[in-house]
Amino acid sequence: MAMSFPAYAIPGTVRRPVPSGRSAGLGRHAVWYVAAGAVTTLLQALLFLALREPLGSLVANLLAIAVTTVANTEFHRLVTFAGASTRPARESVQAMVAFAFYAGSGSLVLLMLHGLADSPSALLETVALGVTSAVGGIARFLVLRYWVFPHGPRRTAKMTV
Repeated sequence: MAMSFPAYAIPGTVRRPVPSGRSAGLGRHAVWYVAAGAVTTLLQALLFLALREPLGSLVANLLAIAVTTVANTEFHRLVTFAGASTRPARESVQAMVAFAFYAGSGSLVLLMLHGLADSPSALLETVALGVTSAVGGIARFLVLRYWVFPHGPRRTAKMTV
């Protein structure tokens, strides 16, 4: 049996969360993030394929990631998380961490692939890099949304009884 008390019987301050705009923008942020991720992954794949033969898989992957990470981070700053304030140093650190993550995970995947197959095809390497990029993209979205481009602290409404 549930008990109820009139509001005047609860001493002190009652706090109720007030939306800060963060949850309201989640859908918009996610849509732009996925669109940018798809374009970036396609561009990365095309650059990788163009550079793979003359430079080798590892170098081609690093160059493709370097170009696309800069473009992708700038897009997110201007469009996906527009209006969110951040420090330039935070953006730079995030871009470096993103590059290190994608370069490291992509290189590891390529090395594992070459350890399992003597001569993996360009298609197999590209698909492996694309899957790695997609999985890493989920973590990157959370980092961008909640650390790099935060929308301010969660506010609470106060009501004193």
